[in-house]
Amino acid sequence: MAKVFFALLLALGFATTSVAQSKHIVVIAHRGEHLRHPENTLAAFQAAIDSGADFFELDVRTTSDGKLVLMHDSNIDRMTNYKGDVAAMTFDDVRKLEVGLKMGPEWAGTRVPTFDEALQLAHGKIGVYVDSKRISAQDAVDALTRNDMVDKVVVYGGARYLREVIALQPKLKAMPEANNPATLKSLLEALPLKVVAFDANDFNDETIAVARAAHVDIYVDRLGNADNPEKWQDAIDRGATGIQTDHPAELVQYLKSMGYR
Repeated sequence: MAKVFFALLLALGFATTSVAQSKHIVVIAHRGEHLRHPENTLAAFQAAIDSGADFFELDVRTTSDGKLVLMHDSNIDRMTNYKGDVAAMTFDDVRKLEVGLKMGPEWAGTRVPTFDEALQLAHGKIGVYVDSKRISAQDAVDALTRNDMVDKVVVYGGARYLREVIALQPKLKAMPEANNPATLKSLLEALPLKVVAFDANDFNDETIAVARAAHVDIYVDRLGNADNPEKWQDAIDRGATGIQTDHPAELVQYLKSMGYR
């Protein structure tokens, strides 16, 4: 599989001769570089930095005692050998968990990071795509402010939540999901948007056209079967200015070969 992937990368990238492109395509490492490192961990985020990505994406949740920790799922079942909901656990309970054992014994001792730890790692090195799973607007803004990351993040979440975030800190880049043309038009009227998120379901020509007409950045997920050079280029050709990927190093390499970096 890897050989086929890189063969396609070479065929579409290095074998292509073209004039250097004028735009920089943003690379977003989904949950950090999580194919070789436990997702949403400092190791995965450091690997994303090392890959040359522009952002790493992380998922923030709040423990029962109000601490901000990183976990994609609402529970710990998939990532640990235990069961339970993050929202019902104290920070000390969550911190005791090992989140790398299912990936291999070499990851023994890997702990759930705090939001602050991830922001501190990122500071001065990379941007952060904040997927706000369960976190108050006030807590999000406070954490980004104390870690001097207000200008270095995009904040993903629902419209009501993002309105609260912007009211607290207008400098933050709110990034809602596009959903469909009508919803996106409403979002553009309600929020001072500079970037909009797209996934496989809403990355269609009609919704893309609304975003392009508003001159906002388009950050699209290219995950699973769509996470390859052919689909990356298709996204760029259709207006994407940023791509979220599980293959950050390979995407960076491809973009360099095509003159986008």
